[in-house]
Amino acid sequence: MSRVRSTIGIPPRMSTPLLFQPISFRSVTARNRIVVSPMCQYSANDGLGDDWHVQTLGSKAAGGAGIVFTEATHVSAIGRITPHCLGLYTPDHQALLARLAAVITQCGSVPGIQIAHAGRKASSQVPWEGGKPIPVEDGGWVPVAPSALPSVPGATQPHALSAGEIGDVIGQFAATARMAREAGFKIAEIHAAHGYLGHSFLSPVSNHRNDSYGGDLEGRSRFLLEVIEAVRGEWPSDLPLWVRLSCSDWVQGGLTIEDTIAVSRKLAATGQVDLIDCSSGGVSHEQKIPSLHPGYQVPFADAIRNQAGIATGAVGMITEPTHAAEIVANGRADVVLLARALLADPGWPLRAAKALGVKPEVPKQYLRATL
Repeated sequence: MSRVRSTIGIPPRMSTPLLFQPISFRSVTARNRIVVSPMCQYSANDGLGDDWHVQTLGSKAAGGAGIVFTEATHVSAIGRITPHCLGLYTPDHQALLARLAAVITQCGSVPGIQIAHAGRKASSQVPWEGGKPIPVEDGGWVPVAPSALPSVPGATQPHALSAGEIGDVIGQFAATARMAREAGFKIAEIHAAHGYLGHSFLSPVSNHRNDSYGGDLEGRSRFLLEVIEAVRGEWPSDLPLWVRLSCSDWVQGGLTIEDTIAVSRKLAATGQVDLIDCSSGGVSHEQKIPSLHPGYQVPFADAIRNQAGIATGAVGMITEPTHAAEIVANGRADVVLLARALLADPGWPLRAAKALGVKPEVPKQYLRATL
């Protein structure tokens, strides 16, 4: 965690809750520790976003968040979750992404991009149409995965990637990172959670390979480590790189928090990763989460931060300002990532600041909202 700094210039007033103190990763400083978590909008065509994406992310940046992430932005057409997911795999996609980064920056937030590949969960309907797999004969496509295991019963059997094809996908991650850098993003996050490609290599539930990309945890980690190295080849050393992990598969025989701590230690040892974004689940339709409650995933962020020696982000049903403030104040995570709370209320950071007695940093056009 040596690359994380909590101040700019003079120290903040001691009365300012840590949640609203600045935080720095490498050369990038955010005005507070509230992060807009990546949230798929399923509103792109051929990977191309539009004004919808600009208004939804711009409103959250203007609302006072420190860091604003795009939704999962995919490295290839067949890597999209749905036909309407955002992509960055051709130069045509760059114009909208550059506009997004500029709008987020203009509103005072740090622009982040989540780089993703859906793996065996690709070729699905958008959620409001049911979210089921789309068969090839109905306009879908054959997903790719570490092993030829469908994500749910009845889904198209994915193509098991060869070693050479794995190299091609890794190259796609690097190419997307380069285009994201050129578009003006300042933080990149590799999506290796929720049953998507990076996670499906890590989990023994979905990875039944017997080559160097499978087997034990070391083999199953190889894909992610090679993606990180390739992305770092295109992502400047002075810009931070985050990784989102599913810290538990919530299923017998799946990944455990102990496994994820071990993986996080590997990532910390590379010196290439700055923060683990701690989520869970998504790899198996048989998962059983014992208790869904506010902050149910916070113990994962706490364990990784304090046992793997790397900064973490806590995510999942964090909705109350005092709860968010407590998480960072007690060293359970370095930042909090909010999704549904900010979807419902883009000005949540302003409301949180009032509740905690803080005058937040916002665009001058929003100053009246802080009175």
